[in-house]
Amino acid sequence: MTAEAARMRATIIGLSAVLMWATLGLFGAGSGSVPPFLLNALCFGLSGCLAIIWLAIRGKLSLMKQPLKVWAFGTIGLFGFHFFYFTAIRNAPPVDANLINYMWPLLIVVFSALLPGESLRFHHVIGTLLGLFGAALLITGGEGLSFAGGSALGYGAAVTSCLFWSTYSVLSRRLGEVPTEAVAGFCLMTALLSAVCHVFLEETVWPSQATEWMSVAALGLFPVGLAFFTWDIGVKRGDIQVLGAAAYSAPLLSTLLLIAFGFGSFTLSVSLACIAITVGALIAAKDMIFRRSP
Repeated sequence: MTAEAARMRATIIGLSAVLMWATLGLFGAGSGSVPPFLLNALCFGLSGCLAIIWLAIRGKLSLMKQPLKVWAFGTIGLFGFHFFYFTAIRNAPPVDANLINYMWPLLIVVFSALLPGESLRFHHVIGTLLGLFGAALLITGGEGLSFAGGSALGYGAAVTSCLFWSTYSVLSRRLGEVPTEAVAGFCLMTALLSAVCHVFLEETVWPSQATEWMSVAALGLFPVGLAFFTWDIGVKRGDIQVLGAAAYSAPLLSTLLLIAFGFGSFTLSVSLACIAITVGALIAAKDMIFRRSP
């Protein structure tokens, strides 16, 4: 396999994470009233344990032996993003907090220019900005933002959450020698820290029906499980600018899934968001899609 083909394969694998993250809204809605940190603990606990079992079956548990700095990096990245995101939506209007948080794909594209062998081109920026515009239409419903006074903590947490995830994604490229299997440990540590936060910050509410437990399991298997493993492959070996721009399709696909299952309606703002995000992704990925054959 040529280097270009390997890069494209890794990019496609990374894009599968975006598709899985698109199911967050649907499965999250189906999980009932489980508080966020408890939900985080359940999902990451499930994904981490299943990954450890899979590694044990394949005789690869030794891959979990990583330097302390690697464990710290992965755990801070996964847990830090979720901690500050939950803090943001609790202390600021959720629409505003979500939009600020969804600056992370744009920051990935911008920060990627600092990586060895990567260059930031004009079409990457244009494509990603179109994606941001589309995401803004989806999140706000075409209406303005309030940026309510007294929500400084929430807005600051939203900025911090997007910085955490964009920095984690970009710096993962610098840790290319760390096997993707190590993400299993990051998931388990994130589950543990989330459980601690739940004990001190939340009231316990367990899933009350079989469908709610199934939704929690689906979250742990895919958007809060496998997605982090495929994303790791993508950002380490794929086209990180394309992944950053394509990440804006997650809120779009999530919205379309919610509409399909009766949780919303197809509006003009959703239509315009579809166009903006699709066109933006095509522009950002034009080098990969329309590359000339040798």
